[in-house]
Amino acid sequence: MSARAGVATAAPGRWRGRFLAVLSGAVAALALPPFGVWPLLFPAFAVLCALIARAPEVRAAAWFGWCAGVGWFGVAMHWIVQPFFVDAATHGWMAPFAIVLMAGGLASFWGLAAWLAARVCVSGPARALVFCGLLVMSEALRGRVLSGLPWAQPGHGLVGTEALALAALGGPMALTLLVLGPAALSAALYLWRGAGLASLPLIAGLAVGLVPWMGPTPAPLAPLIRVVQINAPQALKWDPAMIPVFFERGLALTAMNRPADLVIWPETSLPTILRRSDAARDRIATAARGADVLIGAQRYAGIEPRNILAHLADTGEVVQVYDKHHLVPFGEYMPLRGVADDLGLAGLAQQLAGGYHPGNGPGVVDLGPLGRAFPMICYEAIFPHYVRRVERPDWMVQVTNDAWFGSFAMPHQHLALAQLRAAEQGLPLIRAANTGISAVIDARGRVVEALPMDVDGVIDAPLPAALPPTLYARTGDLPALVLAVLVAITGLLVTRRRNAH
Repeated sequence: MSARAGVATAAPGRWRGRFLAVLSGAVAALALPPFGVWPLLFPAFAVLCALIARAPEVRAAAWFGWCAGVGWFGVAMHWIVQPFFVDAATHGWMAPFAIVLMAGGLASFWGLAAWLAARVCVSGPARALVFCGLLVMSEALRGRVLSGLPWAQPGHGLVGTEALALAALGGPMALTLLVLGPAALSAALYLWRGAGLASLPLIAGLAVGLVPWMGPTPAPLAPLIRVVQINAPQALKWDPAMIPVFFERGLALTAMNRPADLVIWPETSLPTILRRSDAARDRIATAARGADVLIGAQRYAGIEPRNILAHLADTGEVVQVYDKHHLVPFGEYMPLRGVADDLGLAGLAQQLAGGYHPGNGPGVVDLGPLGRAFPMICYEAIFPHYVRRVERPDWMVQVTNDAWFGSFAMPHQHLALAQLRAAEQGLPLIRAANTGISAVIDARGRVVEALPMDVDGVIDAPLPAALPPTLYARTGDLPALVLAVLVAITGLLVTRRRNAH
């Protein structure tokens, strides 16, 4: 072995390695909004892959993977503390526990991938490839296990780049593989041959994010959509003195400019529960001047509270109701509801006694000449697979209230996930957010028009056209996961061949 190779393959010390792992994860997370420094993804993950490859034992590899996850999720999801400060006197003490448990818990998926990579592959350069494949699979698992949380995946750092177009082929797992694949290959080449060849995969990764990927340009259709951003700060949103103020603001915004074909209000915008809202709906219909309205509201299904999207006709009558089916744990409901009730615990975001109950599943809202819309309420837009459970719609709509999470990071990341949903499916997406960021997103995932954070206003824009069904719309994550498995198997085969010699 050459002196250079010997230096390259020297295992890092335990604490030095853990520090480098945390640092690599934290630096990589700067690729996500609002920072958007996406070129950092490739060298940061290359460092992590090299650490995993050089770990002297299985336990050390698992620690490196977990520490990197703590750095990644600690930076990427620091906003998780914000809801606890809306009512700081009551909930503020929970904030440190939230960030520690969130970062540490999600990091366990990364630790598991590193542990498995070290278990099945002896220390060496090829372990970086095995870890790459396993981490992609682990991230897919994170999006499904328990209630699932597919937020802040490595591939999400590419949403603001030209690589977003490739989501139409393989979805979020393909973008994650586009990040981890070059990083792992770079780490392996560095450990085999030194720094010279190791730069080539990193350059290729950068090129994927920079080179325009050509695709058809959807032409706008005739229907005019008005998106209403009311801008009700969360600390004031349910203040009895402020509820009518925000409702009047919504009415004034609805009546602006020339009449639209459809008006969309954000999540939980109706000031009263649905069955007691006749007067409010009459006023909305008057302001909409002949347009149908989609509005976030609340209702009781029997005795069960529901978070809903209501479709109002031009008369104010309720035409259809979509009940949110994927609720936010600890926000809209408490897991182990009976125990939580006994302890007097309630979800932070629930407004009706007992917490919200889920609806029956994904659905569509038939808007007649405006086509069939796939509704998503807030958190539901982070899950890529639900739209594939219904007959392909004409477009997607998301109503949300991100005011719980401040203005700095979470709303920007949430918007990026909406862009990813549009690009995956080849469908336009209209987003109405209480405090922002409201947006019209075309079928390639590009923001056509948007309103910034913490302002009230409207977007008037034609509904963009849909593209033909994408490969991802037909196959889901399967192709990307097959590629991830092949990457991991390649690493194992290379290891066995080197050991045989």
